[in-house]
Amino acid sequence: MPVLPIIVIAQLFGTSLWFSANAAGDDLMRAWQLVPADLGRLTNAVQLGFILGTLGFSLTGLADRFPASRIFALCALLGAAANAGFALFANSMDSALLFRFAVGLALAGVYPLGMKLVVSWVPEQAGPALAWLVGMLTLGTALPHGVRFLETGWGWQATVLVSSGLAVLAAALIRRLGDGPHLVRKPGTPPLRLGRVLLTFAEPRFRASALGYFGHMWELYAFWTLVPLLVGAIAQGKASGPAFAVIGIGAAGCVLGGFASRKIGSARVAAIALAVSAACCAAYPFLKGSPEWLLALVMLIWGASVVADSPHFSALSARACPPEIVGSALAFQNAIGFAITMVSITLSTRLWPEWHEQVAWLLLPGPLLGLVALAPLWRPR
Repeated sequence: MPVLPIIVIAQLFGTSLWFSANAAGDDLMRAWQLVPADLGRLTNAVQLGFILGTLGFSLTGLADRFPASRIFALCALLGAAANAGFALFANSMDSALLFRFAVGLALAGVYPLGMKLVVSWVPEQAGPALAWLVGMLTLGTALPHGVRFLETGWGWQATVLVSSGLAVLAAALIRRLGDGPHLVRKPGTPPLRLGRVLLTFAEPRFRASALGYFGHMWELYAFWTLVPLLVGAIAQGKASGPAFAVIGIGAAGCVLGGFASRKIGSARVAAIALAVSAACCAAYPFLKGSPEWLLALVMLIWGASVVADSPHFSALSARACPPEIVGSALAFQNAIGFAITMVSITLSTRLWPEWHEQVAWLLLPGPLLGLVALAPLWRPR
C-alpha cells in the first residue's frame, strides 16, 4: 500500500476546509455587506477552534491515547459536516462564525494527527515526508480558490460544499490505512500525565524549533488571508485564479525544501525560507507602481517561501521530544502558533484599508525573530 501518497492526499482533501470561506469572500462581502476585517474574523473563528482543539488534544494526551487514524477520520467527518452547515444554513456573520469555529475544532484532529501518522509510518524520512504533508496543507488551502476560479455558476455555496465532499474522502482514506508501527505504545511505558507536554520546552532543541515556528506563524496565515486583497489590486479584482497560484505554489516550495533537507538538513532549509520570506515582506511595499510581472513574481516567491519552512519545524520538534508524546507535543506547538496567527490576522485585516501594501511590514518581525530563535540549530558549529 502506498502509505505516504495516501496520507498526503488525505491531508490535501481534509485541509481544504480551512479557507473554504475565504474563497467565497467577494460574494460574502456583497451578500452580507462585509468589510475586509470581517473576513479576518471568519478566518480567526477557524483559528480559535483549532487552538482550543489542539490544546485539548495535547494537554489531555488524547492525541497519543487513541489511534491517530481514528481521530483523523472522525474529525474529518465532523469538519465536513460543520463546513456544509456553513454553506447551507449560515445567513449572517453570527451563524457563520459558529460554523467556522466548529470547522477549526475538527481540523485540530486532522492537521497535527496527519503529522503523527507520517512519523508513525516513515520516521526515518520525517523531514521530506512532512514537506509533502505541509505541501498538501498548502495546496488544500489554495484549492477552494481554484474551485471558485472555475466559475460554475452554482454560487459560493458550491465551492464550500466541494471541500466538505473532499474531507469525507479524506476520512475514508485514513480510516482504511490505519496507524503505522513506529509509535505504538509499548508495554511498561509510563502512563501519560496531564500537562507532561509542557516539559518539552525544557529541551533546548525543541524550544529553538518551537520559537522559530512561532515567528513563522506570525507571518503565514495573515499572508494567506491577505493574498486575495494583495493580488486583487494587481488583477483588477479578479483574485481567485492569482490567489490559487500564489498560495498553491507554496506546495512546490515545501516539496523542494524537503529534497534540499536531505543534503543541508531541516534547520538550514527553514532558515533560508525565513530569510527569503522576510525579504519579500520588506521589499513588497516599495514595489507599488512597478510592472505587473514584477509584482506577480515577488508574490510567487513569497508564496513559495512563506510555508516552505513549516514542515521542518515539525520534523525538528518531533525529533527533539520523547516518541510517546510526539502527537501531544506537535498539537501543543500548533496551538500556540495558531494563537499567534489570530493576532496578526486581526491587525493586518483591520489595517488593510489604511495601509494597503504597507501591511506587509507588519508581518516582517515574524520571520526575522524566527530566524534568530532557530539560530542554535542552523548556525555552523
